[in-house]
Amino acid sequence: MYVRIDFSSEEAFYIQLRNQIIYGIATSQLSEGENLPSVRELAENIGINMHTVNKAYAILRQEGYLRLDRRKGAVIAIDINKLKAMEEMRDDLRVVLAKAFCKNISCEEAHDIVNEIFNEFERG
Repeated sequence: MYVRIDFSSEEAFYIQLRNQIIYGIATSQLSEGENLPSVRELAENIGINMHTVNKAYAILRQEGYLRLDRRKGAVIAIDINKLKAMEEMRDDLRVVLAKAFCKNISCEEAHDIVNEIFNEFERG
């Protein structure tokens, strides 16, 4: 998987990295049990601080996307707690849909966008 940081973005680097790894899992670019580069290696490859990569990995671990192994490093390990994931998704979507509502995006238009995005992952 190729990771690219947008240095001109207002989004924090660790969030960009976290999101790209999640997207990589969803699109099957990364799979269960696969090792991620070491913190040092990834930081050097993309040109960011090691602490930033470490923070992204720590968040991904907390969110159930990877585990840290002393011998193997960061390993993709998806937590399959569906109820918790649905609750987190509901919280995230509440804000996204509130923004959409304020911009007069209809429920049907929002559904079309969700379906379009899900189709990207199914083709992944």
